[in-house]
Amino acid sequence: MKSFDVAIPLGSVQIRVTDASDGDFQVVSPAPDLNSRRRAIADPAWTWLKQVHGDNVVEVDQPGEHAGSEADGAVTFVPDCPIAVTTADCAAVVLVADSGVAVVHAGWRGLVAGIIEKAGERLLAEGGRPVAAVVGPCIHPRAYEFGESELAVVEARYGSGVRGSTGDGKTALDMPAAVSAACRSASWPDPEIGTCTSGQNYFSHRTRADQGRQTVVAWIEPGP
Repeated sequence: MKSFDVAIPLGSVQIRVTDASDGDFQVVSPAPDLNSRRRAIADPAWTWLKQVHGDNVVEVDQPGEHAGSEADGAVTFVPDCPIAVTTADCAAVVLVADSGVAVVHAGWRGLVAGIIEKAGERLLAEGGRPVAAVVGPCIHPRAYEFGESELAVVEARYGSGVRGSTGDGKTALDMPAAVSAACRSASWPDPEIGTCTSGQNYFSHRTRADQGRQTVVAWIEPGP
C-alpha cells in the first residue's frame, strides 16, 4: 500500500493506494471481508461507487453518503468522509484542492466524457484552488493495444500525445498521458502516476483477466 499526505488549510488529505497484497476491494466481495479491509485503512463508512464509465459526480457530506450510487466521481469538503474508487486497469485519480478532495474512476470513455474535468469543476465551485493530483496504478501503453477508431476519439479531445505503442509495436492508448492531459484541462498540475497494472503486484483485467480490484481512497483529516 502506498500512502500520500497532502497539506491543505483544513488539515491534510490522506490518500491510500492498495495493491494485490492488500486484498481484493471489488464491491461484490463478501461484506465482512470487504468491511474489514476498508476499516483497516479508514474506519468511517466509505462512499464507494457503482462505476459506469460516465461523468456523474456525487458530493459527500457525511460518511458513507451516496455509497453504491451510479457515478464515476465523488467529492467531499468534509473531514472524515472516505471516498473511494476501485480499478483493475482504469485510472483512479485523486484531485486535491485547498478546500476539498475528489476521487475519479477514469477509463477511456469516462475520460472522453470529461469525468476528471467535471470533478475538478465541483471542487473549484466551492472557491478552492488546485493543489495536487495523484493517479493510482493503471494500464500503460506497452500493455494496452487499442483500436484506431476509439483512439481517434480520445485524440480528438486530448491531442496526439495520447497515442502510444505496445511492447510489440501495435497501436496503444497512453492512459497516463491522457489522464495527465485531462488534469491539465481541469487546471490541475501534472499528476504523480502509478505503476502499470500489468505487473504481478496489481490486479489487471486486461492482462490476466483478474476479477479482483485495488482501491484508491481519500479523506480529509482535520488539523489540530
